[in-house]
Amino acid sequence: MAKLIKKRSKKTGLPPGTLVHIGEKKGEKTEIALIEYDERSFKEEKIHTVGECFQFKKAPTVTWINVAGVHQVEVLEKIGQCFALHPLVMEDILNTDQRPKKEDYGEAIYIVLKILSYDEQAEEIAAEQISLILGANFLLSFQEKEGEIFSPIREGIRNEKSRVRKMGADYLAYTLLDIIVDHYFNILEKLGEKVEVLEEKLVTHATAQTLRELQQLKKEMILLRKWVWPLREVISSLERGESSLIQENTRIYLRDVYDHTIQVMDTIEIFREMLSGMLDIYLSSVSNRLNAVMKVLTIIATIFMPLTFIAGVYGMNFKYIPELEWRWGYPLVLLVMASIGIFMLVSFYRKKWL
Repeated sequence: MAKLIKKRSKKTGLPPGTLVHIGEKKGEKTEIALIEYDERSFKEEKIHTVGECFQFKKAPTVTWINVAGVHQVEVLEKIGQCFALHPLVMEDILNTDQRPKKEDYGEAIYIVLKILSYDEQAEEIAAEQISLILGANFLLSFQEKEGEIFSPIREGIRNEKSRVRKMGADYLAYTLLDIIVDHYFNILEKLGEKVEVLEEKLVTHATAQTLRELQQLKKEMILLRKWVWPLREVISSLERGESSLIQENTRIYLRDVYDHTIQVMDTIEIFREMLSGMLDIYLSSVSNRLNAVMKVLTIIATIFMPLTFIAGVYGMNFKYIPELEWRWGYPLVLLVMASIGIFMLVSFYRKKWL
């Protein structure tokens, strides 16, 4: 399970803009992939040295450079120098505990958000930070590891009849945001199934393991809210058209992503309320089960109280107890004790205490 806060002790005392990787190393080395295209041409290749990126900085075509692996600080530093990125932007890219945000630097827009996936083996959410830098004719994307989430976008770019080939870098940025947000719905479907199963367990047979599953789900909801809630303002800021890098025809599509983000947030809030109610159900279930046990024990103790009194009386070692010499004394006492027990059980049943 992802941590709520990652350790930042390595940054303590260092000046702003110092490039230090914070987070887990999720790959062996940094992979750089390049896609260059316009309506009539297309080029795709792997970049082996950062110097090969320099020629695409001012190319008239749309250039998408995807960097998979942000743990090699020297590689990212060279890319930042090539595209004249602000040191604070590079610092944020290397810090993988950023909250979703958008910063406008005039000639470029910096966007950071989370890619979410569901680990089927561990049965939990896996998160990866992605940073997008949008320029006039280029888009830089920085991932923690290489993944397949953008494969449909690459397939679309390879198709010369696709809309993305006719649009600019801002539309490409929109497609990346859109597919990331769409994957949030897949996560919510998995969590919805877990919530339903857990609710059934609470109703039928709640155990300590059920409580642990409930607490894990609550933690996942807290993380989801942390990762998704700020994204609403990021998309809203892009959709409002505060930057000249976002064209008017792209803002319409961003409005659709904004609507999807709102739907994701509403679903997360619904799940959080359900889990809070389920915790109350669990506590009530445990309390009711304890009350039922105590009720049975109380009834048993109440029935045996008069029987214990009678047994105590006839257990006293006095010599002159008349009943001790009577032949039918013992059976009579047992009969009286059984009658008292039966009478009390019948009384409890009539009062609906049983």
